[in-house]
Amino acid sequence: MKNSRRQFMILSAAGACTLALNGKVQAQAMVAESDPQAAALGYKANATTVDKAKYAKYAAGQECDNCALFQGKAGDATGGCSLFGTKKVAGKGWCSAYAKKA
Repeated sequence: MKNSRRQFMILSAAGACTLALNGKVQAQAMVAESDPQAAALGYKANATTVDKAKYAKYAAGQECDNCALFQGKAGDATGGCSLFGTKKVAGKGWCSAYAKKA
């Protein structure tokens, strides 16, 4: 079987497109509360379950979706966080790195 240069170029372009789109199509993993970094920051997927005695900085209304580090829109159920790389956090979550969005 002899491939022509044209066939090689077409197959190469198709392969490159597949690889480029593959990362965007896959769903991002959620951060688990048991993840070592999340545990160190006191991350909770539901802000109402934060231990207020342990995290005195916590105040009602502080949630990931209104944090400066949240990479989604306010009200989104999930979104990226600059602290957790490619993993998503719950919009209604909280961690000790919370910083009110300006």
